[in-house]
Amino acid sequence: MKDAAPQETIHLSEYTPFGFLIDAVHLTFDLSPNATRVKSRIDFRPNPDATDSTFFLHGEKLTLIEARIDGTPVTPDITDTGLTCTVPDAPFTWEAEVEIDPANNTALEGLYMSGGMYCTQCEAEGFRKITYYPDRPDVMATFTVRINSNMPVLLSNGNPAGEGDGWAEWHDPWPKPAYLFALVAGHLVNHPDHFTTASGREVTLNIWVREGDAHKCAFGMEALKRSMTWDEEVYGREYDLDVFNIVAVDDFNMGAMENKGLNIFNSAAVLASPETATDGNFERIEAIIAHEYFHNWTGNRITCRDWFQLCLKEGLTVFRDAQFTADMRSAPVKRIGDVIDLRARQFPEDQGPLSHPVRPDRYQEINNFYTATVYEKGAEVISMLKRLVGDDAYKNALDLYFDRHDGQACTIEDWLQVFEDATERDLTQFKRWYTQSGTPHLTVAEDWADGTYTLTFTQSTPPDANQSDKLPQVLPIAVGLLSPNGDETVPTTLLEMTEATQSFTFDGLSSRPVPSILRDFSAPVVLDRESSASEQAFLLAHDTDPFTRWDAGRNLARDTLIAMVTEGAAPQGAYLDGLAAVLRDTSLDPAYRALILALPSASELAQALDARGTVPDPDAIHDAQETLRQTLAEKLQDALPGLYAAHQVDGPYSPDAASAGHRSLANAVLSLITRLDSGAQAQTQFDGADNMTQQLAAFGCLLQAKRGEDAIAAFYDQWQADRLVIDKWFSMQVIFAAPDAAASTAAALTRHPDFDVKNPNRFRATLGGLAMNHAGFHRADGSGYALLADWLITLDDLNPQTTARMCAAFQTWARYDEGRKAHARAQMERILAKPDLSRDTSEMITRILKA
Repeated sequence: MKDAAPQETIHLSEYTPFGFLIDAVHLTFDLSPNATRVKSRIDFRPNPDATDSTFFLHGEKLTLIEARIDGTPVTPDITDTGLTCTVPDAPFTWEAEVEIDPANNTALEGLYMSGGMYCTQCEAEGFRKITYYPDRPDVMATFTVRINSNMPVLLSNGNPAGEGDGWAEWHDPWPKPAYLFALVAGHLVNHPDHFTTASGREVTLNIWVREGDAHKCAFGMEALKRSMTWDEEVYGREYDLDVFNIVAVDDFNMGAMENKGLNIFNSAAVLASPETATDGNFERIEAIIAHEYFHNWTGNRITCRDWFQLCLKEGLTVFRDAQFTADMRSAPVKRIGDVIDLRARQFPEDQGPLSHPVRPDRYQEINNFYTATVYEKGAEVISMLKRLVGDDAYKNALDLYFDRHDGQACTIEDWLQVFEDATERDLTQFKRWYTQSGTPHLTVAEDWADGTYTLTFTQSTPPDANQSDKLPQVLPIAVGLLSPNGDETVPTTLLEMTEATQSFTFDGLSSRPVPSILRDFSAPVVLDRESSASEQAFLLAHDTDPFTRWDAGRNLARDTLIAMVTEGAAPQGAYLDGLAAVLRDTSLDPAYRALILALPSASELAQALDARGTVPDPDAIHDAQETLRQTLAEKLQDALPGLYAAHQVDGPYSPDAASAGHRSLANAVLSLITRLDSGAQAQTQFDGADNMTQQLAAFGCLLQAKRGEDAIAAFYDQWQADRLVIDKWFSMQVIFAAPDAAASTAAALTRHPDFDVKNPNRFRATLGGLAMNHAGFHRADGSGYALLADWLITLDDLNPQTTARMCAAFQTWARYDEGRKAHARAQMERILAKPDLSRDTSEMITRILKA
């Protein structure tokens, strides 16, 4: 193995402002697939607050044609990362012309081409691949953009400022950093609409798509209008331009991008029809559209000073889109879904080699810090803050935040200062949630005497490479108490824990209560509390808080499966009986019952075993899950047909939450029925399905029943012309493959004519599907690791950003047995030994290998 090339580490403590301010930016694009010319005219003036007056402009993979200062040609010093030049100690105008090659930009950063369409992705540092510029978020300016091209649709940020034959001009009146710049040019059709703001302003709305996709835009447009209304009503934020454009792009590294007035979306995150999108797709589209729209204020009008502050815009906006989805759909189901995702993605990140604070203090490649910690844990921090100060104080603080910092690039300190000023509360200790890495573990001791019940909590966070000594954090712990007959004797009470160990007392109780702790998942912690199966079953039956009731069932399932894996035990009767009771409870939301019916994932079980000091065996976990599912199907076999029939949805398809909930429960029941009838009912549903939710669920059941060969062919024949549906076809085959066939199935699919390594969606569907097949990816012979490594080495030359993110599949490698660890290490070392490995991938693999 060769040592990775040393990379510069950037530290938060070394921040200094840029030496110049920008009054205006004018850009002219002469578009050509292999030789686009970009002319820039930028008005600079010295920054009186700067301590360094070096004139350095970022630039990568640019061919400089000429440069001028105040009209006079200059010859700057150019490196691979940018240029420097001697400039006047007074206001001046910089002009430059560069040439770039969008057609061969497979990294999908900067200006690139997707299916003949020009588009951009500039966050975090893509603008430097378009022209020379101070590509940093604290440099904000107004942009005027002229696009010269024979493409019929020419779009950029802001409002249209003029157009003619072969050209269009756009002006964005709101200062923005370069990462929010966007340009799109192509043969597109639009789905138009309009929106009237609360103050009466008319806004033109468009979703731009390729020919043939216009029928998939209606839901996205309605989601956009709901988002605009919600942001006005809940946060008091109106939209501030005359137009709002969304463009669907097939080749995109992320879900979507909030560029000011011109949001660019991965096609999978905006296009939907009942025939081609599942209920989950519809909900995800609604949430992503809301997220990107909400960035207009929390990210665009107020942005982050530097990339260390990324959680300032992302954590807040994830929290806002979660609030929106909870209001649009089922709040308990949304909350439980968010916790499942947090535990599956962020907790392993916190507990492994990729651990970092919500606000990192150093990085080498910023693209590697678009993480679950920044996004999802960042949102949990906002949720805790709101819970601690209360709804009214939160609203007052946000109003102050918008008033005080509109048009600025801010820091976490600015954000917390607003709350301190609005609430007169000291948030010094709370700030540790931003600066300290790791997931706190919360243990509980109980005492009962003479009508007084005491809970004593102890918090601790394991040391890691970021900090060896972890200090106590502020924990909002929502607690309720239940009497032995199931009545709630103490409703939800918020306990604020600030010490390493702290006790809370409840007086005047007539009997020893059963505690319901961490209601609504009030803090992102691991609750370590010994609890009997009978107590968990009691909470599953009686708890009034939807989250802790679900969590009791989840804990029962986890403990049952762990006992099956480690002791060869039979499935617990308490769990099976409790689950059967909940499943039959028609007073509960069907979507909620479907969540309770779902077992903990294999990765979650591996994490739990590792935490208990047991080396997880992926094959044993898989076998235990299969045995428990079969046992559950047999126990409920008399009730399953009736449940399945009762939750069929009549009439035309609708993606509303109630209808989706019924389908979710019916399809969960179908999975159990499939274990009893070898897929007969699933085949009937597959053949008769008139929507993708039903068809895909049946397809999965047929694959599970090992009778999917005909369905695989039929599904492909039906949908081969729809690229997003075929992504599902690729993914499902790998996810549902038997563990010993997962790698070979994925390998075969990479040889399919429709596999395209350059398309991130197709790559993630296939190789990401392999990573999701826990026992298949962690196969003892190392075949899963080897296949993924092969493709990461190939992809790194084309798209380092997607490669680096896919490397996270290896992050838990150190928890497994010596044989698997040896295979995983060998493959990561092989990746690291690749000549000219990108800095994105090098940093990720190096960090993961340190586990």
